[in-house]
Amino acid sequence: MHQLTLAEIARGLADKKFSSEELTKVLLARIAQLDPQLNSFISLTEDLALTQAKAADARRANGESGALLGAPIAHKDLFCTQGIRTSCGSKMLDNFKAPYDATVVAKLAAAGAVTLGKTNMDEFAMGSANESSYYGAVKNPWNLEHVPGGSSGGSAAAVAARLLPAATGTDTGGSIRQPAALTNLTGLKPTYGRVSRWGMIAYASSLDQGGPLARTAEDCAILLQGMAGFDPNDSTSIDEPVPDYSASLNGSLQGLRIGVPKEYFSAGLDPRIAELIHNSVKELEKLGAVVKEISLPNMQHAIPAYYVIAPAEASSNLSRFDGVRFGYRCENPVNLSDLYKRSRGEGFGAEVQRRIMVGAYALSAGYYDAYYLKAQKIRRLIKNDFMAAFNEVDIILGPTTPNPAWKLGAKNSDPVAAYLEDVYTITANLAGLPGLSMPAGFVDGLPVGVQLLAPYFQEGRLLNVAHQYQLNTDWHTRTPTGF
Repeated sequence: MHQLTLAEIARGLADKKFSSEELTKVLLARIAQLDPQLNSFISLTEDLALTQAKAADARRANGESGALLGAPIAHKDLFCTQGIRTSCGSKMLDNFKAPYDATVVAKLAAAGAVTLGKTNMDEFAMGSANESSYYGAVKNPWNLEHVPGGSSGGSAAAVAARLLPAATGTDTGGSIRQPAALTNLTGLKPTYGRVSRWGMIAYASSLDQGGPLARTAEDCAILLQGMAGFDPNDSTSIDEPVPDYSASLNGSLQGLRIGVPKEYFSAGLDPRIAELIHNSVKELEKLGAVVKEISLPNMQHAIPAYYVIAPAEASSNLSRFDGVRFGYRCENPVNLSDLYKRSRGEGFGAEVQRRIMVGAYALSAGYYDAYYLKAQKIRRLIKNDFMAAFNEVDIILGPTTPNPAWKLGAKNSDPVAAYLEDVYTITANLAGLPGLSMPAGFVDGLPVGVQLLAPYFQEGRLLNVAHQYQLNTDWHTRTPTGF
């Protein structure tokens, strides 16, 4: 049962081949057996899962149906879940039990999804390797000595190891797409505002976006259907109708215009990945797509702009964690200043502290114009580049990451080297565009992803292209040895 996709589970439940309760018990046992190797979960919710599974079976027995009704999933541990620890991978929130459900959690629960647990993540979603978690690094099931990517690495590793069929993630600078690429999954970052951020603990509010991680585009369509939609509780949520994503999967790619930016194929890209990307282009051309070279001239400025804007927003968002109202509090503070300093110093890890300090510096009176304001202007130029490109093409294609997964600890002494792994993904967040990563092959036994970007609210187009590609390739069906 653990090899079934979400779509196959939906059909199996509808045909009464198995019950949600039976499936849930199988997967919970599998997690207990295999997750100690991976460290992909922070919290398991066995009692909740079995209660939800029994309720889903009862709903089906009463004639209800739905692709997510009885389907087991997990949530990245920054989606608030009522009465369950929501830690953000941090000592700061190790003892925090959310008093309410995030909108994404509530919507998926209403659709009948079964929550198996909360997945490990880089602390406060800050990282590209899932090594900054207070609960320890997550391992890549394709090679346990390598990182799974981050910050949604727990969700990615769990799905890749077939511990469950799909999971939620969040993407601030590539944190769904990058781990999807490094673990052989399909991962989708929707248009900014498509999925509610209410109850999703913030890293950088103008960049964060929730989305699905699964093995196939078909499964991502199912999970996104349950997640997407307007939410009056979220001031950045956009009141735009949600299409039937599954209905658009089988559209023809005949005449689809695909743009390949010349800037993507620079010296920083592993030439073996470049070859796999070109192979993906050829596959899509066989399906009728038309490919042309385009330019994104301001892409070179994306990393410096992102690493000013995101830390600036983080320094503001994380100021609420002060040891007073909730979360970690230091022992025996001598006064209020000591309480603040030691609670934050002891509660936050090194990467979070680094980004808070960078952000506070960029926002300070003497440097705001020189750094933050300039970064926002570059952000606009990057968006303009995309708007010009989408006048010429329907989809932009390129690598998701410049390298395959690196060894655990290999970049710990050089944070900038880790930041450079986001070079292809962060532009979509700066512009607010939807982006998808899908499996495209292997380098040295490690998975490689190809990234697709589309105009605003064209998630269906991304899913359509990925699904047609997956009907004609088998990369996404490969399973890591031992899982």
